[in-house]
Amino acid sequence: MRHRAHLLVSLLVAAWCCQAGAQSRIYTCVDAKGRRLTSDRPIMECLDREQQEYGTGGTVKGRLPPSMTGEERAVAEAKARKAEEERLRQAELRRRDRVLLNRYPTQVAHDRERAASLARLDDVIAAGEKRVAELAAQREDLDRQAKVTSKDVSRASRIRRALDENGENQAAQHRLLAAQRDERQRIATRFDEELARLRVLWAQSQPQAPSPLAATAAPPAAR
Repeated sequence: MRHRAHLLVSLLVAAWCCQAGAQSRIYTCVDAKGRRLTSDRPIMECLDREQQEYGTGGTVKGRLPPSMTGEERAVAEAKARKAEEERLRQAELRRRDRVLLNRYPTQVAHDRERAASLARLDDVIAAGEKRVAELAAQREDLDRQAKVTSKDVSRASRIRRALDENGENQAAQHRLLAAQRDERQRIATRFDEELARLRVLWAQSQPQAPSPLAATAAPPAAR
């Protein structure tokens, strides 16, 4: 019994010494960017090159050979970046889902906001179409005035300026209307996409009903 206890103590001391020895090692190298790096463990930036290993007294303990080539390391780094980008993308999708579900807990809430958003744009578009009609009527009147022969040079000049201004206003109004119609289509598409995603989230948030097989397999209650 005493011999077994002595052996256990010896093993613990040896393990502690190995651990202390490992912790006292210092690794140093020059990375691909020319920087000299130092660490108490193998340096990730120098996996493609040799690393020198020193003890606490500054004595050289050995050399750590490259664990991968430069090409292998580039492939590994690209793979790690891609995995990290995918992880961030998935985290962002989960965040958006939470925001969407909190904002629209039911389809009634989503339908209500969709109708209100589109109605506001419909009002703006209707006002723009009314302005286009007014400018068209103004153009017809100016065209009639321009056809009337007159010796009044000043009046003819005013009509030409009014015609030019009317043309510019009509072009600007048509561009504005086109932008507003595009915006309405964009908003309608966004609500369609949100609704498709929300239907999935609403279904996932519903409590699962017990299967009929599980219900029939349940033992009868004791009387």
